[in-house]
Amino acid sequence: MITDLRAADWSTPAVVLKFDQNMLHHGSLGVIRSLGRLGVPVYGVHEGAWAPAASSRYLAGRFFWQPHPDDPQRTLSGLLDLASRIGRRAVLYATDDAGAIFLAEHGDALREAFVFPRPPADLPRRLAGKYSMFQLCRELGVPTPQAMLAWSPGEAAGFAAQAGFPLIAKLTTPWRGGGAAGAPCSPGRALRSTTIIATPGELRDVCDRAARADAGLMLQEYIPPAPGQDWFFHGYVDSGGRCAPAFTGVKDRSYPAYAGLTSLGRAVPNSRLAAQVTAMAAEIGFRGIVDLDLRFDPRDAQYKLLDFNPRLGAQFRLFTTGTGVDVARAAYLDLTGQPVAAGEMTRGRRFLVENYDPLGAVGYWRHGELGLRTWLASLRRVDEVAWLARDDLRPFGLMCARMAWRAVSRGVIRRSGARQSGAGQSGARRRSELPRAAGGPRYRPGPRAPGHTSAPQQAEFSNEGERV
Repeated sequence: MITDLRAADWSTPAVVLKFDQNMLHHGSLGVIRSLGRLGVPVYGVHEGAWAPAASSRYLAGRFFWQPHPDDPQRTLSGLLDLASRIGRRAVLYATDDAGAIFLAEHGDALREAFVFPRPPADLPRRLAGKYSMFQLCRELGVPTPQAMLAWSPGEAAGFAAQAGFPLIAKLTTPWRGGGAAGAPCSPGRALRSTTIIATPGELRDVCDRAARADAGLMLQEYIPPAPGQDWFFHGYVDSGGRCAPAFTGVKDRSYPAYAGLTSLGRAVPNSRLAAQVTAMAAEIGFRGIVDLDLRFDPRDAQYKLLDFNPRLGAQFRLFTTGTGVDVARAAYLDLTGQPVAAGEMTRGRRFLVENYDPLGAVGYWRHGELGLRTWLASLRRVDEVAWLARDDLRPFGLMCARMAWRAVSRGVIRRSGARQSGAGQSGARRRSELPRAAGGPRYRPGPRAPGHTSAPQQAEFSNEGERV
């Protein structure tokens, strides 16, 4: 049992796989840095050379490629080509729902080339699907908000009459949908994976757009947010079913406000919540990294499960143990046959997503819950940020450039007065902003490539297991 990261073998390569068409996905960069700082040869799958994570100095190699989960044979062939280029069996990380589902359902053909968790083949799809997760919670007796499938506007109106406004509308298979999660509904905009619905008119609009897009739509009861009541759980379940480490934390701010991704979070121990989640993971036989969102409901004093993501969460670097173990490192050690004694969670640690938190803070300010001084004070207590790192500056610079380009291009589109539909505009904007690598993986060496003069020959560690 490894109790000191300095005693571990970090020579096995790792591959960070991403299906999601989002160049600003900070979770993949977090894995690259977390493992790369320990000397692991890390390879990333990126949309193109201008993806911020592709510029990290901790990459041994970069594969410019957009895998397609709906084309299994082509994706399997691409991954095997990628493995051939690396030349050794590698640890494979899924950073989005589509990747986790693909590996569970089609991964047997990859086992000789890669090592990755083996959950029941149908389980990641059931967990990532919003209504299938609701059904599973009902079977297991796990607390979760009331929900229904919106097959027709009449059924949707009936649920709204029972549950009241606001409501939450979710795409049942969000990995197939488009747009950012959690923004308030606005007529004419692209259908989003998660939408807060405040009025009957907004409900009719989102139901109409879901029908036109042939997308499944689930309506969910809205639990009013309150400070300290939005929780998440990150953990790693090893091949023997042991969940270690098991981390709990509070989502202090999100973007968009109240219903989006975490922009500021803090590590807070919660033994009751951890026990609830680990019991569920054991009952369903899950294996691998998990990221769950829950909200405490003061009406019945229960933690209600909102989302069960069967893969690594983008904000996973919020959580570490006193010995430097996070979920990515725990998975690496387990999958390479090096059981680890995870240790205790570092309490009070704070994590900020610096490109989204200022935008999310505006929403809280509009509701009178956040002032400028309070926001600035919260920034001074942050332990780690998603993009800016003194030892790896290029991803931060490219992220800033992409955010600026996104703001400028959206302003131009609004001023152009284009009369396309909201979905058409969004699709065209994504295609113009995010050019994809066609065909199979195209390899480019990274700064850590074997033989590169700037690559360190041997990792050195601090007492907490961080590379120095």
